[in-house]
Formats: sequence, structure tokens, C-alpha cells
Amino acid sequence: MSHDPDQQLSELRNAIDATDNELIEIIARRAKLTAAVGETKRALKQPLYVPERERSLIKARRSKAKEAGLSEDLIEDVIRRIIRESYRTQTAQAAATSTQLERPVFVFGGKGALGARLVSQLRQTGYSVTTIDKDDDWPDKDDLNQAQLVLMSVPVNKTVELIKQLPPLAEDCVLADVTSIKAAPLNAMLEQHSGPVVGLHPMFGPSVQNLAKQLVVVTHGRQPERYQWLLDQFVNWGAHLHEVNADKHDDAMGWIQAMRHLSTFAYGVHLANEGVDIKELLELSSPIYRMELMMIGRLFAQNAELYADIIAANKEQFASIRRYLQQFSAIIDDVEKGKKSDFISLFDEVSQYFGEFSGQFLKESESLVQLADDQRFKHQ
Repeated sequence: MSHDPDQQLSELRNAIDATDNELIEIIARRAKLTAAVGETKRALKQPLYVPERERSLIKARRSKAKEAGLSEDLIEDVIRRIIRESYRTQTAQAAATSTQLERPVFVFGGKGALGARLVSQLRQTGYSVTTIDKDDDWPDKDDLNQAQLVLMSVPVNKTVELIKQLPPLAEDCVLADVTSIKAAPLNAMLEQHSGPVVGLHPMFGPSVQNLAKQLVVVTHGRQPERYQWLLDQFVNWGAHLHEVNADKHDDAMGWIQAMRHLSTFAYGVHLANEGVDIKELLELSSPIYRMELMMIGRLFAQNAELYADIIAANKEQFASIRRYLQQFSAIIDDVEKGKKSDFISLFDEVSQYFGEFSGQFLKESESLVQLADDQRFKHQ
């Protein structure tokens, strides 16, 4: 190596570039292996995501990193990112769990954002899918009577109405919906169809590349043994299923969706009305505030009608939202009046309410903070 510092730096950088190229080649070889794993899983009808295998793999790589004197967290981050990419390449290889692939699947709302995502997933797996949308003629009764699955993926304010218009279905046909509220659609399906009924709520948007680790909420209706193949299919696609009572689901969604979406919407409206320069905010923001702007911008990049329907569907939450506004106003009054001790007292009270979750959330958010910080320089 040269004794000239500038030349040394150049040589070291060249060595780093060569090492990076080797890493890329290694990752490419690994990708070919994971593709082969996907084919084997399909033959065995095994799920895309196997939590035990991933946990074991991460644990082993962290141990290896420690032996090599490397940051265990760094290696875990790298491995998880590589694993996430491997799930994307394996998605098309997921096996079908139905034994009746000759019978069609009908998806009402199959050209909508979420409906189209599910239709693509079903077709990719080998199912014959027919979509019915608002401008389409309804399928013939005899055709619907051949269905193994009728899936309702229509706007939440139209779901119950359309369910009630369904003709009689085959006794073993699964009737399911994927709307964001569950009690009303589930009751409507149970009244309309005497066969197997299940309510589903995919807790992800249509932009996800695959269903690995994505949450799908399940609210059971009738004859679960007859729709188990559908739940197994979501598991094969990599999804995590969480079973819950329909009323409990809707209560939780009031907080997870209605309250959160409305708060985000109101903040975005306020920024616009105040004429705030978003570019300047980004240049001056901390990683945490950048993340908040990301969430606001993300909402306004999506479908306005969808969010209007989601918020309006959770009318039971409106009284709580109004109490939230009152609390917000009261806190502003106290701060404006200089009641610092009251603010601190309330802060401590809520901190106790969150308990150990505060520390957990602080730790979990660190990686998101780092990611937001990286994004600052990505577009420069």
C-alpha cells in the first residue's frame, strides 16, 4: 500500500468497493437458494413465513456476529432486510390449500385497491377468479352457485346492502368479507347464507409486496371447518391470523382507524390552511417529526373516499373523539396559563398508564428513527 495518504485512501476505498461487490454476489447466490426453497415449500404445501425458522436463523446470525466482533443489531438488520426480499421472490410460489380449484372464486369489488391485490394473490396461486364491480352485470345465479368462495371487497358503506342482494349460494360455498368493520357485515352474511361464513379484515394496504408477516383479523361466523382452507391459504401466503370477536374488533378499530385517521387528516388540513412550507419543515425536522410528516403525507396520497368511509363507519367513536378535542383544549389552556406542574403531573400519570410499553416502544422506534434519518439524505 502506498505511503501517500491520498493514495492510501483511494486504495482503501477501492478495496471497500471490491468487498461490496463480493457482498452483492453472495446475496445473489442466496437469492437463488431462497427461490429454490420457495419451490420446495410449494411442493410440500408449506407456508411462506415460518416464524420458528426465522427466529432460529436470526439467533444464529447474531451469535456469529458476536464471535466476529460485529454489532449483533447491525447483522440482524441486514439479515432481516435480506429475508424480507426473499419473501417477495417466494410469493408467487405459494401453494393453494383448496382441493376444489376447478370451482371459481367470485370477488365483488375485485378491481378496487384491496380487492385487486387479493385477486392477484388468488390467481397467482392457481385459483380461477371472476371479479364483479359496480359497472358490471351480476353473474348468473347458476354461475354463483358453482362458487367455492364469494368474497365481498366493496366500500364499507355498501357492504351490507350488497350482501343482502346475493342469490342463494351452494351449501358449502364460503361467504366472506374483508371490510374494516365486522359486526354488521358478519350478521348480514349469516342471515343471507346458511353455509360457511367468516369475516376477515386484512390489516394492510394494497401496496404491500407480499403477505409475509401481514396481519389478517378473523371473526368467526359459521362452520369454520368448511372455511379452514381459506384461513390456511392466508397462512401459506405468509400472513399472521388473529381471531377476535366482531364487536371487540369494531371497538378496537375505532381507536386504530377512526381516531388515528381523523387526527392525521385534521393535522394535514391544518398544515394546508396555515400555508406551512413542507419542504422547509423537512429540512429542519427531527427524525421523529419527519416520520410524522411521512404518515400525514401517506394518508393524503391515498383514496379520499376510502378514508371518509372508514371514519364514518365508526360512529360509535365520535363521542370519544369529541372528548379528545375537549382534552386537547384543556391541555392547551393549562400550558398557556403556565401550569407546568399540572402538565408534568399529567405526563407522569399517563407514563404510568403505559407502563412497560413506554420503554418497549422507545426501543422499537429507534430503528424507525434511524430509517427516517437515512431518508433525509436519500433524495439529496
